[in-house]
Formats: sequence, structure tokens, C-alpha cells
Amino acid sequence: MNADAPLVTGLIARFGVERVRVNAPLAPFTTFKVGGPADVLLETKTGEELLDAVRVARAHGAPVTLLGGGSNVLVADAGVRGLVIRPRGGDISMVGDRLVRADAAVTINGLVRWTINRGLAGLEAWAGTPGTVGGAVYGNAHWKQMNIGDLVDSVRLAKPDGTLLQVPAERMEFGYDDSRLKRTGEVVLWAAFRVAPGADPDALRRTARESLAFRKRTQPLESPSAGCIFMNPDPARDKVPAGIPPSAGAMVDRAGLKGAAEGGARVSTTHANFIVNTGSASAADIARLIDRCTQAVRDQFGVALREEIIRLGF
Repeated sequence: MNADAPLVTGLIARFGVERVRVNAPLAPFTTFKVGGPADVLLETKTGEELLDAVRVARAHGAPVTLLGGGSNVLVADAGVRGLVIRPRGGDISMVGDRLVRADAAVTINGLVRWTINRGLAGLEAWAGTPGTVGGAVYGNAHWKQMNIGDLVDSVRLAKPDGTLLQVPAERMEFGYDDSRLKRTGEVVLWAAFRVAPGADPDALRRTARESLAFRKRTQPLESPSAGCIFMNPDPARDKVPAGIPPSAGAMVDRAGLKGAAEGGARVSTTHANFIVNTGSASAADIARLIDRCTQAVRDQFGVALREEIIRLGF
């Protein structure tokens, strides 16, 4: 995109020329470390700035993509068109004595530390979760048998036209790796989480350490990845053959693809639901390997794996 494009000039008028980046590389901001540039990249510092950026983009008919912590996404080698907003910073505060409100840009790890230090129970097992509050709410992040949506009380959203609304959890349409945000185009400004006061911080830290240790044992944290690639099969809709665990990783493994590679992308030998960038992968390499795993599981077991990651720019 040209530096004098109407979208660029509109953003500069609101945020200043030094903050509006044209044709900005996105790979450094993703956990996969791949992908091409954004037409325009803006880092916002507050919910108000995020809302203003959305309104400017809509006024110029430009698509808007939010990029939080950069996990759970695959950015195309050609990049992402329109405006990419990367929210940064954010505040955490108490609402009464049983709700914690966190801005969308707050990292889940930052939120966990904040609650633990104040003896607030509920989020400690989420230690080690990559990404931000906004991203976690968008995809209803899961950990073992828990969903982040189970802890949400309400969410402050901006509609695509810039109007605001506060939505209780029961209207967020939370499902497995899903929420209403995937169909509405609404943007998270903040979320309020239910917590229990009066807990022992040391006990909460022990739970957090156990979660971190489990992740280190079972996930390839030493290599760039996006987290789990596929959702686990849904027993209500997927007929998994007898004797096959209803686990995406197990099915990719039993299809013989643990360790399989396409270019610089490889199925992790630690956990077959992870694809890692060995150092030279392109987004196309990763996409080919994802498609190869999908096809192999369909051919061998008759199960259509659904992607947990979000493809941007494809």
C-alpha cells in the first residue's frame, strides 16, 4: 500500500506518522515466525485507540485484522491486506471482590500473575498460555478440560461499525474453540473474569508451576509453533474408529505423520498436533503440511479434522 493512500493518511491524522507502519513485516509478531507484511500496521495502547483505529478503517472501507500475541495464527507469505491492529499494554482492575476486568491486550500470563499475587483463585492453571485476553476470548481458549469462556462473566465489544456493547457470557456463544466473534467481526475491548478471593498465593503458584511443567513435558516449546493445529474430534459429529483415541494429535500420529516435513515445517515428534518451524519454514510449507495431515487422517480414519489455528491472508 502506498504511504499516501487514504487509509494511511486517515490513520496518520489520528495517531501520528511515527506510529503508522506501511508494508510492515508480521512474521516477528507471530509465534510461528512466518508470514508476509501488513498493508498497514498500527499498535494501539488503549481500548479507545483500538476503537478509533477500527472507525478510521471502516470509514475508508478497509478490512481490519487484530493480531494479539501472535499465537494460534498462520499469516500467509503474501501478508494481510488492509489494517492490522496489534493491541499492546492494557490494564487490569477489580470490579467488586469477585470479578477481574482485563483489557484485550493484556497477556494471559500477565493476568494469571496479577490474580495470583492478590490471592484470587480461578485463573492460575492457565499459566503458560500464549496470547492475549482478546485472542483467548475470540477462540474460547482451552486447557485440558477447561475453556476460558467458563470463567468469563461479560465482554465489552466494538461492533464493525464502531458502536459498543457489553455482552454477558451466555450470549458469547462459547463453544469448543469458538465464540460469536468468529462470525460477527466484533472486537474485544475487555473481558471480566470470575475469581474467588482469599486464596493462598503460594498454593496458586504451585498450581501455576504444575501447568508450566506439564506444558514443558508435552509440548515442543523449544521451537516456533502456533500451538495445536487441529481441534480434537467432536464425538457428536465425528465417527472415530474404535480403538483410535479421539485426539487430533493421536490421529495424525497413527496416520504415520509424526516427524513428517514439508520444506522447513515439521510435525513435532513430541506432540503430533503441533507443527514446528525448524528455522526456514514458509507459511506455504506449513499450509501444505497441514493439508497433508488433514488428507491422511481423512483417508485412513474417515475423520475430517478442523483447524484450530486461524489462517490470515490466505
